[in-house]
Amino acid sequence: MDKEKVMNEERVLLSKKGFNEMKKKLEYLKSVKRKEISEKIKQAIAFGDLSENAEYDAAKNQQAFIENEIARLELELSKAEIIDEESIVTDQVKVGCKVTVMNMNNKKISKFVITGTFESDPENHKISWTSPVGSGLIGHKIGETVAIKIPKGTIKYKIIKIEKGTE
Repeated sequence: MDKEKVMNEERVLLSKKGFNEMKKKLEYLKSVKRKEISEKIKQAIAFGDLSENAEYDAAKNQQAFIENEIARLELELSKAEIIDEESIVTDQVKVGCKVTVMNMNNKKISKFVITGTFESDPENHKISWTSPVGSGLIGHKIGETVAIKIPKGTIKYKIIKIEKGTE
């Protein structure tokens, strides 16, 4: 999948694990959280006058938040494309690759796993392909030096290694 194609499509790229986690979260919200909030609303209604009922207002706000989250997850799952990690070719940086880079300013080596947005976890070096560094690396090959604009300026990375894997 080339950079142009990835950037222009409205799809949600996920590993098999990420897809299953998203489905699990959706099921939890639908089966557990909906029931909890429904109970809170029933209890708040039992207190009487809804016009000045803070518990009722809070429960209705929670309900709206959960329903929005359910709708968002359903939409993302409907657009989900599971990355077949076995079929990834490591000739260039793609979603599902682990990339080893050298910061050309300080010569420090870093490893990044390029993920979909749902699975990004920058603290654990899992970065979204839509992030500045992720999108800057997509499509480049081993040996290339890439200048990437980040909020603090521009950083240059030399790509040292590209491997399969999201872990």
